[in-house]
Amino acid sequence: MGKEGGGEEALLPLFETKEARFRGAYKVFASTVLVGICLIWVYRLTHIPRAGEQGRWAWIGTFMAELLFSLYWIFTQSCRFKVVYNYPSKERLSNRYKDKLPGVDIFVCTADPKIEPPTLVINTILSTMSYNYPPEMLSVYLSDDGGSELTYYALLEASGFSKHWIPFCKKFNVVPRSPGAFFAQQIDVQDMTYAQEWLALKIERGSHRCRSSRANCEGWSKWVSPAWAFSRATRRHGMGLLA
Repeated sequence: MGKEGGGEEALLPLFETKEARFRGAYKVFASTVLVGICLIWVYRLTHIPRAGEQGRWAWIGTFMAELLFSLYWIFTQSCRFKVVYNYPSKERLSNRYKDKLPGVDIFVCTADPKIEPPTLVINTILSTMSYNYPPEMLSVYLSDDGGSELTYYALLEASGFSKHWIPFCKKFNVVPRSPGAFFAQQIDVQDMTYAQEWLALKIERGSHRCRSSRANCEGWSKWVSPAWAFSRATRRHGMGLLA
């Protein structure tokens, strides 16, 4: 399991082993099957056709098939009687092999802002950017084949909101990490610090959503600035964006 790390951290197991549920019920079931197999063997051995009797070769073939399948079933019970599942510890794996984690590239693809609204696309991007993974090893890309200017504007708004959302997710281990799904659920506030940051973040998200919605309703031309008007793209050329 590796020897990186020091002290007790290096000795902690990287996974937890748990036995499968309802093993007792399976043992009872397997016992009944075994009794049935034994009874079939007894029947076959007590009803052996005599030499020259009609159906003797069919009996031999049937008995050999039953014998082979029965032996196979008996041998495989060694791994079925005690079924276990190994659950890896993500936190311990991350702490022990943090320097060896590979870089990850995540591509989010969209094409039509009517079928895939910019809000849905941005929620997906913010969710992937908030993964519990070293930020220097995680890159998220947005590929907009439709070249939607509204999606581009929504991405710019999301870049400002991500500066508040990602630290909030990592600080409080937020699940789900999609802003839309997170703020749609009810919360039971116990920590005042969490409640204050949650409220401030919700207000911040509301302002970003308001600007994106206004741009969507009133048209792109009222919101685009000359500083980056050159970034407009058509459906013919497409548009690739990096988050």
